[in-house]
Amino acid sequence: MDPEMAVLAGTAGTTLVTLLTTEVWQRARDCIASLWRRAEPERAEAISAELEVTRGELLAAQAGGDLESRDELGTEWQGRIRRLLAAHPEEAEALRTLLNELAPYRPVGSSVTQHATASGHARVYQAGRDQNFGHR
Repeated sequence: MDPEMAVLAGTAGTTLVTLLTTEVWQRARDCIASLWRRAEPERAEAISAELEVTRGELLAAQAGGDLESRDELGTEWQGRIRRLLAAHPEEAEALRTLLNELAPYRPVGSSVTQHATASGHARVYQAGRDQNFGHR
């Protein structure tokens, strides 16, 4: 898969899971289901139902203080969206449009996107938050 499409799927999965616990969760669900409705109409209702289940899992995890479930569920949806784009690359532009529509509703600071390239003997160290180095 084209790396740009993989990044797009990653962004979409993270955005989707983040928005499922906000007041615009139904809009996020409907937007993602609309992708499937165009590409794989027979799966659209199941995707919508799976998003409802994901939302319930997120809310339960959030109430229990489980911070890792959000990341795990985000990764699951990234994979689903990546597979959809791999099978239907023509949906990439529609997905970009949906992400732009949903962007104003994303909580500030809800995700981190990083890109790095290293060559030769170079090293890249990235962190979404704290990073500590000890002496060798």
